[in-house]
Amino acid sequence: MNREALIVVDIQNDFLPGGALAVNQGDEIVPFVNELMDSFDLVVATQDWHPANHGSFAANHHGKKPGEVIDLNGLPQIMWPVHCVQGSKGAEFASALNTSKFKKVFQKGTDATIDSYSGLFDNGKRKSTGLGEYLKAEGVEKVTVVGLAADYCVKFTALDAKEFGFEVVLPKAGTMAVNLQPDDFEKALKEMERAGVEVRGGKK
Repeated sequence: MNREALIVVDIQNDFLPGGALAVNQGDEIVPFVNELMDSFDLVVATQDWHPANHGSFAANHHGKKPGEVIDLNGLPQIMWPVHCVQGSKGAEFASALNTSKFKKVFQKGTDATIDSYSGLFDNGKRKSTGLGEYLKAEGVEKVTVVGLAADYCVKFTALDAKEFGFEVVLPKAGTMAVNLQPDDFEKALKEMERAGVEVRGGKK
């Protein structure tokens, strides 16, 4: 059974314009994603779900500012603004997103000692979220990945899904980038293509 699934990555309030870690025009992908969900019988979502004391938050390190890089338990870690704290409004899914289609939600970034960009593993691949295993158990062989942001959580979810053995498709219209550097979106797309991800469509 060659089943396909849609993975909706982190379309949460804090990543939308006005949020703590806003992706420019991030809200513009929501209508596309809602429409895309109708083409899949299996839709799963990831949700950034950090404890307030998370090690990736600049506020939790004296004198550190967002954008700086530190060593966090043996891994390089970009410092981020406080975002997607468990139970907060910012961690909720975008109100315009059709969450009724989600069969299952996989929360990530729940361990204060390690960040988790990918929806499948933490950044050190020390623990699995269970998403890859769940999709395999459901007979899925191909996944389409959409969401926020293209240069972090979407990219690492797509790369890990490929490594996990799935065929992976990324429609450009279904994602936007943080762009700490102006060309981060293009770099992320090229990196995914090099890994065998099928990037579809022109840039919106």
